[in-house]
Amino acid sequence: MPCTVELICVDPDRVFDFWRYVRPLILAAIERTGLSDFASIENQVLSGEQLLWLAWDGSSILAAATTHLARDVCTITACSGRDRKRWLPLIEHIENYAKAEGALRTRIIGRRGWERVLRSYRAKFVILEKDV
Repeated sequence: MPCTVELICVDPDRVFDFWRYVRPLILAAIERTGLSDFASIENQVLSGEQLLWLAWDGSSILAAATTHLARDVCTITACSGRDRKRWLPLIEHIENYAKAEGALRTRIIGRRGWERVLRSYRAKFVILEKDV
């Protein structure tokens, strides 16, 4: 039987201890969509402007996510990992954090596939793009 997975919010003072392990996961999430600038997210995580979250099964990191809290919205700016079914329910902890910090909503910037697995979330906007 698989070990329990817990969500850990990395203390911004300790993010450097973990970043080298999760950097490839966050980079993969950003490169897959091209919706964000990795260097900006990396700088914001390392400076404490964004939080780093880890899905930990007691022996390894299954997934990593980054969040940015601004005004009344907590945005999950990147999320990537393996064994998604094991850690996906942990998003509730990020939602609880957002609510406790005064956010009125959580927002995800990512690929359309998240709509299929996060049924309580709804697409509110679209990004239209044209190569020129």
